[in-house]
Amino acid sequence: MTDTATAMEGRTTWSRKVGTPLRRFLSTEAGSAGVLLAAIVAALLWANLADGSYERFWHMPFALDFDGSRIDLTLREWINSGLMTLFFLVVGLEARREFDLGDLRDRRRFILPAAAGVVGMILPVTIFLVANHAGPGGHAWGVAMSTDTALALGLLALVGRRVPDQARLFLVTVAVVDDFVALVVIAVAYTDEIKPTPLLVAVVVYALTFALPLLKVRSGFVYVPFGLVVWGAMLASGIDPVVSGLALGLTAAAYTPARSDLEQASEMFRSFREQPTAELARFARLGLTQTLSPNDRLTRVYQGWSSYLIVPLFGLANAGISIDGKFLGVAVTSSITLGVFIAYVVGKPLAIAGVSALVTLLSKGTIRPAVGWASVAGTGTIAGIGFTVSFLIADLALKGPQLAEAKLGLLAGGVAASVLTWGIFRVVSSLPKARKAMLLLGDADQLTDLIPEVDPERDHTRGPADASVTLVEYGDFQCPYCGRAEPVVRELLTDIDLRYVWRHLPLSDVHPQAQLAAEAAEAAAEQGKFWEMHDLLLAHQDKLRIVDLLKYAEQIGLDQERFHDDVMGQAYAERITEDLDSADLSGVSGTPTFFVNGKRHYGAYDVHTLKEAIRVARVRAKIAAASPSRRRG
Repeated sequence: MTDTATAMEGRTTWSRKVGTPLRRFLSTEAGSAGVLLAAIVAALLWANLADGSYERFWHMPFALDFDGSRIDLTLREWINSGLMTLFFLVVGLEARREFDLGDLRDRRRFILPAAAGVVGMILPVTIFLVANHAGPGGHAWGVAMSTDTALALGLLALVGRRVPDQARLFLVTVAVVDDFVALVVIAVAYTDEIKPTPLLVAVVVYALTFALPLLKVRSGFVYVPFGLVVWGAMLASGIDPVVSGLALGLTAAAYTPARSDLEQASEMFRSFREQPTAELARFARLGLTQTLSPNDRLTRVYQGWSSYLIVPLFGLANAGISIDGKFLGVAVTSSITLGVFIAYVVGKPLAIAGVSALVTLLSKGTIRPAVGWASVAGTGTIAGIGFTVSFLIADLALKGPQLAEAKLGLLAGGVAASVLTWGIFRVVSSLPKARKAMLLLGDADQLTDLIPEVDPERDHTRGPADASVTLVEYGDFQCPYCGRAEPVVRELLTDIDLRYVWRHLPLSDVHPQAQLAAEAAEAAAEQGKFWEMHDLLLAHQDKLRIVDLLKYAEQIGLDQERFHDDVMGQAYAERITEDLDSADLSGVSGTPTFFVNGKRHYGAYDVHTLKEAIRVARVRAKIAAASPSRRRG
C-alpha cells in the first residue's frame, strides 16, 4: 500500500519513507549544492561591494535570556554553533542509517573508508604543518582536515554524471569519519577552557538518550529537550556545541517498517473510517508515523532545513572575504593559503587513493573498495573540497588577514578539486565500454538483500534460467500499484537475457482478497498454469472473488473441481506464508518491491529506471564473470 503521491510518481512502496541508506540524502544534498554555491557567491559580492557592512552585520550581538541564564552570541556564532548543530545532526543520522541498513551493516566494509578518512586528514594536516610550522598560522592546522560532504556530493553529481552510487556512498563514509574526528579536534584543540560540570551534564543527558528506544519511546519530539540540554551544557562547558549534533544523530536507530506495525496502523485507520472522531484520527496519524524509525522521522524533519537553509546560510555568513590586488599579492605567496590549497588538492586524493590501494594489497583483495579505481580517484579529488568544518575551525583559530588567507585557500582548493574530478571522469568516459565499466564499478562483491536467493525448483520464473540478470518482484494481486507495474515488467521481459521471478506478498489488512488470489495462483501452478493465472489476476484486480477465480480456472483450462478444492481447502496457504517470511527477512513491507540480482531496487519502477538498474547489474555480472579472482573462487 502506498499513498496517492507516491503512486503518481511510480515509486516503490516505502521508498520515500525508508529509501536505501543515504540514497535520498545524496539526492537532496546534490540538489542543494547550487543553493550553497549561490550563497558563497553572494557572500563574496557582499564582502567586496558593500564597504564593510558584511562583517558588521554578522558581528551584530544577539542574546537570549532564560530566567537569568543568558546566551550572548553574535549572529555568525548563532549560525556556526547553533544552526550548524542541526546540519551535523543530519550527518549523524545518515551515518547511523548506513550502519543499520546500508553496506556498512557488514562492518568489514567500514575498515577501508575509515582508514581512508583518518589518513585523509593526517596527510593534509602534515602538508599544512610543513608549510606553516615556523609561521604564525601553524596552530590552525585543523583547517586542512575535513571534507565538506554536502558541497562535495553536489559537485560530484555535476562533474561526474555517470559516477556509480557506491562511489558517492564511499565519499559520504569517508566524510563522516573526518567530520567526526574534526569535531573532536574542535572540542579538544580549539577550546580554551573546559568546565567539567556542564560537560558532565551533557554526557549524562546524552547517555539517557540511548535508553529511549529501550523504553519504546517512538516520538521524535522527545529528543528535542534532550538535544537542547546537551547543546546548552556543551556551550556552557566551553566546547563548541556542534559536536552534540553528530553525537545525537548517531543514537537514532534506522530500520524498515515491520509488517506487523503496518497492519496495526491499518487497524487504527480502519477504526477511524468506521468512527471518524478527532481522537481516532490522532491515533491513526500517530500509528502511521510511528511505523517509521526515529532515524527516518528525524531526517524527514531536518534534512530539508539543513540542506536548503542552514548550510547556505552558513556559507553566506562565512565565505565573504574582501579581495583586492594588495590582498591577492600577499595571499598567493602566503604559507597559510598555499598550505591549505596543497593539503586539500594534493593531500586528500593521495591519502584516499593510497590507503585504498594499500588496504587492498595487504588484505590480498578481501577488503577493497566497492567501486573501481577511477571512482576511487575521483572520490579522492572531490574530497579536496573543504568548507563547513574547515570554516568553523578557521573562524576559531585565525583572525583578520590570516583568516581571509585560509578562506581563499579553501575556496581555490574547492575549484581545483572540482576541475581535477571532472578531468578524471572525462578521461574515463572516452575509454572502451568494458574498460570504463571496470574502472568505474570495480569487481567487489555486492551485498545481497534478497533472502533466500532464487530457487528455480521452487520460485515461479519467466525467462532463461542462465540469464545474467534476475528481477524479483514481491507482489500483491489486488494491489493497484502492482497492476500498474505489470506493463513495465512485460516490456522488460522482451530482454532475452532477463529472468523474472514473482513472490507473493498479499497485504491482507488492506486487500481482503489478496490472500485468496495468491492461493488461486498456487493452485493453478500445481496444474502447470501459474503464469496464465498470474496474468488474469493482475488484469482483473477488481474481480477476485471465488466465483471470479473459478471463471479464470475454466478460461485457462484447469481441472475446476480440483482447483476449487485446493483453493477452498487452503492447500497452498503455507506456500504463501513462506513467501511472506522471505519478505520479512528481506526487509520488504509493501508492494511492488523489486530486487535486481539480489540487490534491492529503491525508487521509481518505470521502464527507464528499471532498465538502467538492469543494465548496471548486467555490467557487474560480466565483470564478475571475467574477474580472475572470481574464477578461482
